[in-house]
Amino acid sequence: MYKPATPYRTQNWTLTKPSASGRNGIVVSQSREAAEAGAAILEQGGNAADAAVATCFALAAVEPWNSGLGGIGFAVVLKAGESRAQVVDFGPVAPRRANPADYPLTGEMKKDLFTWPEVADDRNIHGPLSFVTPSSVAGYARLKEAFGSKLPLADLLAPAIALAKRGLPADWYTTLKIASSAAVLRLYAESARIYLPGGLPPVPPYQGSPGFMVLGELPATLERLAQAGLDDFYRGDIARRIAADIAAAGGVVDAEDLANCRAELREAPTIAWRDSHLIHTAGGLTAAPTFERVVAGMADAPVDAAGPSAAWFAALSRVMRQAYRERLDGLGAAAAAKEPGDTCTTHLTVVDREGNLVSVTTTLLSSMGSRVVLPATGVLMNNGMMWFDPRPGSANAIAPGARPLCNMLPVVVTPKDGGWPRLAAGSSGGRRILASVYQTLAWQLDFAMDTERTAHQPRIDVSGPDSTSADQRLPAAIIAALEAAGPTLLAEHAVLPINYACPNFIRVGRDGAEGSSDAASPWSAAVAAQR
Repeated sequence: MYKPATPYRTQNWTLTKPSASGRNGIVVSQSREAAEAGAAILEQGGNAADAAVATCFALAAVEPWNSGLGGIGFAVVLKAGESRAQVVDFGPVAPRRANPADYPLTGEMKKDLFTWPEVADDRNIHGPLSFVTPSSVAGYARLKEAFGSKLPLADLLAPAIALAKRGLPADWYTTLKIASSAAVLRLYAESARIYLPGGLPPVPPYQGSPGFMVLGELPATLERLAQAGLDDFYRGDIARRIAADIAAAGGVVDAEDLANCRAELREAPTIAWRDSHLIHTAGGLTAAPTFERVVAGMADAPVDAAGPSAAWFAALSRVMRQAYRERLDGLGAAAAAKEPGDTCTTHLTVVDREGNLVSVTTTLLSSMGSRVVLPATGVLMNNGMMWFDPRPGSANAIAPGARPLCNMLPVVVTPKDGGWPRLAAGSSGGRRILASVYQTLAWQLDFAMDTERTAHQPRIDVSGPDSTSADQRLPAAIIAALEAAGPTLLAEHAVLPINYACPNFIRVGRDGAEGSSDAASPWSAAVAAQR
């Protein structure tokens, strides 16, 4: 008797994606158009920091569900000729008037994306009370101020302005991303007006080319920032508009939160990798401490010249599950339930012709963040309050000015002897980030794979202490070893559902650089500067 295949596969194709290489610099992003914007800045004489800033602003116009002016993030920067990287920290901070009483519990457990105590009206997940202070613009400003060239800010914002005026491509992937959030986008007037024309997600024409969607007042806001400077977002006309819209919606982020928003600059903590390399991380409340535990646990794992073996994958499965057990135990039971596993983030990596490296991870947290577009500015706000445990007094609890744990992991890698190659890497995907960053680094550092081969390697994912997900493309011997090591689920690496993170990375040698992005991410690309 016929039985349907198990597990079901959504895709019946073999995906490949080219790497980019060259001597004049490379930008890798989850959006090809944003990467092209950054590469254009390199061609104008900008450096890696300039290109990263241009790419980040362009992403607000062409990948709005993952990041934007209303987001937060971290950057790791290694200047050419230096041996220690620095961190630009613009991570999440609760507003000064954040009040646990605003998030009453229903007594139920949330059983959709995550399992945690349910808050009345999902106030911590979407809507005006889900905002933390939007620090992305402060982070981009600090990145330019500390590491950029003399290229004018207006030049860096010009690609984003052009893309915003043209609009978001209304292709099949846009339809998919908007449809995934449509049930909540429809609750907020400006969000529904922009993203749900006629009450439905936009659909590309059956034939021909897709149209474009202008994202409200975003083009005018970008133009204002180019003219008035990025500080206007926090202490100028744009700040006043943001504060007024939030107040009208019933949120608590206010003009004082904006005026006090600062991105911090500090030395990057390092992690030793097999006595051969240093991994420069953002440290602190990112995934870096758990990553360090995985690196230590894998120090004696077998390294075979032929590539990662079944024994290597089994060791990684055990080590990662233990590392997550320690991470979540350290947070306490409440926070363990709360820490998000499914987020929609973006990552980009940049190198310039001088060898300066920049690795940036930035996010709105959920796909479309809070789902609230502020009407006077077109800023789509984050839902960073979802990072906090809603139970008062618990670990990682909501409090004024508090900083939650998050999963971002931008890194830069240097050989301990100060030589070559150097790498920049990172990923998007919530808890899945850690596993993807570790594997993509291991394949390049321990197994000598180039970036293109690395980008196409089937991976495993471990996002908690209980089980491992294994890409169905892995050889049977590896899957058997994983199953012997612990509970293992076969999971497809597809566009949707998103079972694996989306990494990208750049490898820099004496004779040039090579960059690659995840093959399963439809829009992602590595773009080399041509001059």
